[in-house]
Amino acid sequence: MIKRAASFQALAEARHDDPFGILGPHVEGSGLVIRACVPTAERMVVTRNGSTPVPMKRRHAAGIFEAVIPDAKAIPDYRLEVTFGGGTTVHVDDPYRYERVLTDYDLYLFGEGRHTRIYDKLGAHPITLRGTAGVHFAVWAPNARRVSVVADFNAWDGRRHPMRNVGGVWEIFIPGVGIGEKYKFELLTIHGEVLLKSDPFGFAFELPPLNASVVTRLDYAWRDADWMQSRGEQGSWLEKPMAVYEVHLGSWARVPEQEDRYLSYAELAARLIPYVKEMGYTHIELLPVMEHPFSGSWGYQVIGFFAPTSRFGSPAEFKAFVDACHQSGIGVILDWVPGHFPKDAHGLASMDGTALFEHADPRQGEHREWGTLIFNYGRNEVRNFLLANAVFWLNDYHVDGLRVDAVASMLYLDYSRKEGEWLPNRFGGRENLEAIDFIRQLNTLTHSEQSGSITVAEESTAWPSVSRPTYVGGLGFTYKWNMGWMNDILEYVHNDPVHRRWNHHHLTFSLLYAFSENFVLPFSHDEVVHGKGSMFDKVPGDEWQKAATLRALYGFMYAHPGKKLMFMGCEFGQGREWNYDRSLDWHLLDRPLHAGLRRFVQDLNHVYTSEPALHQVDFEPHGFAWIDCNDSENSVVSLIRRARDGSDFVAAIVNFTPVPRDGYRIGVPRGGEYLELINSDSENYGGSNLGNSGIVRTEAIAAHGHPDSLRLNLPPLGFFLLKPRAG
Repeated sequence: MIKRAASFQALAEARHDDPFGILGPHVEGSGLVIRACVPTAERMVVTRNGSTPVPMKRRHAAGIFEAVIPDAKAIPDYRLEVTFGGGTTVHVDDPYRYERVLTDYDLYLFGEGRHTRIYDKLGAHPITLRGTAGVHFAVWAPNARRVSVVADFNAWDGRRHPMRNVGGVWEIFIPGVGIGEKYKFELLTIHGEVLLKSDPFGFAFELPPLNASVVTRLDYAWRDADWMQSRGEQGSWLEKPMAVYEVHLGSWARVPEQEDRYLSYAELAARLIPYVKEMGYTHIELLPVMEHPFSGSWGYQVIGFFAPTSRFGSPAEFKAFVDACHQSGIGVILDWVPGHFPKDAHGLASMDGTALFEHADPRQGEHREWGTLIFNYGRNEVRNFLLANAVFWLNDYHVDGLRVDAVASMLYLDYSRKEGEWLPNRFGGRENLEAIDFIRQLNTLTHSEQSGSITVAEESTAWPSVSRPTYVGGLGFTYKWNMGWMNDILEYVHNDPVHRRWNHHHLTFSLLYAFSENFVLPFSHDEVVHGKGSMFDKVPGDEWQKAATLRALYGFMYAHPGKKLMFMGCEFGQGREWNYDRSLDWHLLDRPLHAGLRRFVQDLNHVYTSEPALHQVDFEPHGFAWIDCNDSENSVVSLIRRARDGSDFVAAIVNFTPVPRDGYRIGVPRGGEYLELINSDSENYGGSNLGNSGIVRTEAIAAHGHPDSLRLNLPPLGFFLLKPRAG
């Protein structure tokens, strides 16, 4: 009796570590004892079909009741009749009469780090158990002394639904809980502290700044079967055109007439997707849509790794957005952040009162400049959490790729750290060996799970073989952002044209390493924030020269080997630096130069996607050749891009000065007539309309190692593409 009294007291104080050992039905002696804890109950009765109700006796002042059913041969199908003060009576199903849902095999795989669909087991899942509908809750918290589900349905009282501990994972099936219920986990730590945590595997959240998880279903009737089948059959994107439009959903456009509110996922589907399609982009890349508490992080400080942010709508509405993209022939890439997470009290930090997802030592577990914590990649369950999350977005949301943020911060133990602020690996080096293993496992898993899906590394160092297969020692990414090219070319165009001749190497250096990785050429959001100015402000001159320089720059980008990425607003010359809390300045399209720049990017995308020579051989040397890369005096470069068969090619010429070049000669591989596919100086784009009347014929004059050559009129700050006429 003393032991039983102590157990009741522990239940009353919400510190019992085995509630299923006390609550619910238990065979004791020759009878059955049923116990329940409802702290605010006045009286309780056990009811059974066809049997006389059995009143329950109060065994503790905190609302612990007990009923004895003598000579019971089996556990009956019973309910609890609960009467509260004021006479209100409800009938509830007892969650403590239900068996565990998690299997030993689930726990084994999770402990091994190999349960790639662990999100089907942990979190909150509406299920039917023994014919009863309810929700199964489960959370990993191995060092907690007690974990409870708290929610509206139990008045957020941690004494009502303490969970069963199964090998460090706490679970409970609660009958009658429905879709839309808000909940959290309340944990009692080994230090006696009570924590209130959002669900790490939560599929939906309240609208920030509220942060409870929300019970939801992920059912959705997809209509993108043709896209998914085609993507799987075509395999790699390496030889396909890839022009990516990078978007922050909260600031692409807003509704000023309604207090500048966000567009919903449905409204974005109706407006953004047709725009992207019209502009000729092949993919949308979204800054992280995973739930995050602080809008100013742009989504890069994630709390709800398994939930699209509620700022724009429900999980089903985000699935509908992805579905609509696919039905329009647009791929979807998500920015994904496995490198760190914020310290918010309701999140992953000190999840069970200990360093669970992070390292305990801040020299391993903290990014001080970002105010975030680093995942412990060496822990199986943490690695499993991240791997399953990647699979989740590919499988359950049909996304086509993940762009992995801040890879360099994962690879290097001394990333952004001073002497004494980091710990070397077991060999004394600066490489994060556990993170490297995780990255390789990630890329092997995602490429095998979803054929045709891609991973992209934002990796800013000279780490070798980032986009080479793991079986040859690479990290296994499909692509790597070419940060070197981006920095060099922006430094080049930042110079006054008269000084560009002395910086010509910034224009050409990238071709020395262009085929060492599968590169994406990015003009991303990072280049238009934090005082860096907009793309329009990065180049000198008056407005005409700025627009012309951007047209020439974008033309060179599309002629350069590598896939393409452009942040929203760059396509029309956004005038101010990007602000996550405001819409883009769409009114600029009322101005001819900005409207012309957008038309140029639109036509450039369509030429790029229709010409195999511009995208088919991006990552092998035989797809590219300089015609002349040495004319630094005139700041002119010319080049050849070839398709896979070698006979299909285009020639690109860029003049990076505002000086027209009449009679400029370049050698070409084939004699005959050449068509002008696109001329950035066309008056349709806001240019001066200088060019070659749309067609030019070769002369039998050798130049640049070719027997034939073209005599061209180069427009100021101009770019154009030429293609030999067939036949």
